[in-house]
Amino acid sequence: MNNRQLFLQHVAQTTDAPLALEIVKAAGMYMWDADGKQYLDLIAGISVCNVGHCHPSVVQAIQEQAQQYMHLLVYGEFVQSPQVSYAKLLTDHLPDHLNCVYFTNSGAEAVEGAMKLAKRYTGRPEIAAFNRSYHGSTQGALSILGDEYFRNAYRPLLPGIQHLEYNNFESLELITENTAAVIAESVQAEGGVIIPQREWIHALRNKCTATGALLILDEVQCGLGRNGTLWAFQQHGIEPDVLTLGKALGGGMPLGAFISSKEIMWSLTNAPILGHITTFGGHPVNCAAGKAAFQALLEENLVKDVKAKGEIFLQYLKHPRIKAVRSLGLMMAVQLESFEVNKKTIDYCIANGVLTDWFLFASDCMRIAPPLVITEAQIIEACKVICEALDQL
Repeated sequence: MNNRQLFLQHVAQTTDAPLALEIVKAAGMYMWDADGKQYLDLIAGISVCNVGHCHPSVVQAIQEQAQQYMHLLVYGEFVQSPQVSYAKLLTDHLPDHLNCVYFTNSGAEAVEGAMKLAKRYTGRPEIAAFNRSYHGSTQGALSILGDEYFRNAYRPLLPGIQHLEYNNFESLELITENTAAVIAESVQAEGGVIIPQREWIHALRNKCTATGALLILDEVQCGLGRNGTLWAFQQHGIEPDVLTLGKALGGGMPLGAFISSKEIMWSLTNAPILGHITTFGGHPVNCAAGKAAFQALLEENLVKDVKAKGEIFLQYLKHPRIKAVRSLGLMMAVQLESFEVNKKTIDYCIANGVLTDWFLFASDCMRIAPPLVITEAQIIEACKVICEALDQL
């Protein structure tokens, strides 16, 4: 049996029709399959590889840390320098009150931790989230995920969850003194790149402050420069009480985090102790990789050109079959007339060496979220293939 057959037989599947590309190498903007075919990557592992695949600094950091030590003990007991130095670097680039980092294995686990933190700190039972939101697939994260199609098969889920409408002022009235936290994506990703209205997100921030609910902003997909600022919330002119990160945080290695103030975080240390615990969260190799990627993001000034690169995409994504393009920086949703048209377009792109996909809650939209290192020539090349695909339909 070849590797594809073994993959289908022995690796648990999440759909009945996986892409099943056998990738043997990746570097920068490109991946190569077992037959040597090259793919220009327009999705960066779903917003993971912001500094490109196998950035040399990240690879070096992994190799060096693996030679020093790997897992030592359950999270939080030993002083591990990769955790400490990365936490310090992150908080140096965040608002002053976001000064305490809890590292996890993934964005979904960061969301789980943030939900527990909000309940523990406030003593309140309810959490509010938004329709068409995506926060992960674990049991708690699924409970706040904003789509009943994905939730329904796994009920009963967590009680005390309210789903509000994003960009809807009336929904904010459902936030009360019983609400422990409101969790919102700074930009709704799987909804097809939905950007919050400035007045609305300020009203959300004010409502949370007035009721004593914590505002959790999920930047698992949109954080670390993807929208043209280091953190998307900077463009909204507000600050969260808790920030959740993942995906690009590890530079290609599995890493997430929830970040808050020392005061709020301290509530996890007592009554009970070990209020949140993880064996592998903040793994030293992953933190070393993440720090190297974050330093590359800063030192190579990759965020500076993100909005300009997004504008180049908009300039070249001109075709009668494109209904709309919603974008903020290098997070884009190209809306077509149907999922069927979108799927045929995506299949053509992949067959012609451009990797893209669609959104969970906007299946008629093509996802474009490439590594931030993409060049103007690569953008033009990708847009040419997309428009050629649309010409074939």
